[in-house]
Amino acid sequence: MRGFEPSEFAARTQGLQAAMMAEGLEALLLTTEADIRYITGFLTRFWESPSRAWYVIVPARGKPIAVIPSIGAALMGTTWVDDIRTWRAPDLTDDGVGLLSATLDEVLGGSAGRVGLPAGHESNLRMPLNDFWALMALRPERQFVSDGDIFRYARSVKTLAEIDKIRAACGVAGRAFDRMGEVLVEGLRKEDYYRGFQRLCLEEGADFVPYIAGGHGEWGYGDIIAPADDSQITAGDVVMLDTGVLLDGYFCDYDRNFAFGTPPRQEVQDAFATLVDAVDAGAAAAKPGVRVSDLFSAMDQVVTGGKNSADSGRFGHGLGLQLTEWPSLIPDEHTMLVEGMVLTLEPSIETTAEGQLLVHEENIVITRSGAEFLSPRASRTFKVF
Repeated sequence: MRGFEPSEFAARTQGLQAAMMAEGLEALLLTTEADIRYITGFLTRFWESPSRAWYVIVPARGKPIAVIPSIGAALMGTTWVDDIRTWRAPDLTDDGVGLLSATLDEVLGGSAGRVGLPAGHESNLRMPLNDFWALMALRPERQFVSDGDIFRYARSVKTLAEIDKIRAACGVAGRAFDRMGEVLVEGLRKEDYYRGFQRLCLEEGADFVPYIAGGHGEWGYGDIIAPADDSQITAGDVVMLDTGVLLDGYFCDYDRNFAFGTPPRQEVQDAFATLVDAVDAGAAAAKPGVRVSDLFSAMDQVVTGGKNSADSGRFGHGLGLQLTEWPSLIPDEHTMLVEGMVLTLEPSIETTAEGQLLVHEENIVITRSGAEFLSPRASRTFKVF
């Protein structure tokens, strides 16, 4: 089924409201695509346009209130939200600020009150700063404060329905990876296999392929975030593809490494096997009550012998409504894992002194008994095309 039942959003809202009470907040103000979609189900590609701001208020009691441009009223009306207030946007004089302030007056019962905004790591404010300053100036006695990371934490623990969507997205990418023989052919350029893989993902059921990255080379690759170019794939190259397939609003995020033409040199094969072993070690450590840093350490012990030297900065991250979410798998992140968290395990290893590397990534969910793989697991050896 597409989307969620209204009861899913009602439960999310009630959970947030309980956390708001503990944090001393009378309302939450949401401005970003993922946060608004989490609480409303409002799914559109129109966020690609930066011309309009969108707001949702979560009151201390009751259902969320949408304060949005009139162009989005019909689509928001298909969600579980029934209080939808609009203005004609863009408006160069008052682009929704007055309406937003008046709605907060109503929700808070006056011109004061404490309004929480997601403010921690991986958050942002998606509205013009001039408009935010104007909103504060309209009610100087109102406090706009951090939400204490309650929204970030709520999003990090997925429901069974959310996990099913991530699992389905992983399946789409897995079926596309299984068909890479249709793409990895003689005379191939990097831009060809990018386009070819995106086509396979769409044919296998993806709604969009918002993220794709890759690399190739005899010893691995020196970059894992660059766009496609016309570089030629040659026999003996390792070819890596990292994808973020989007299905019904939820991402997968994992990569696969292939060998083109012939198996790679033994040193590269050994390095890749080490990465698969590191992922297995991270998955074995991933249980409720274990710290995020312990997952990093388990993988780092395999890759570097415990030197904590991940040049990429981390060995994985959260996953869900966005390609990357909190938490980051780093030595200093001591958040405890809980059942329902979805994570990527993404160790990397250098293969030469010149900075060539390999990266291997899988997606897992934390269950009561430990980690369950959502992505179809890779073997310890390269598949040769």
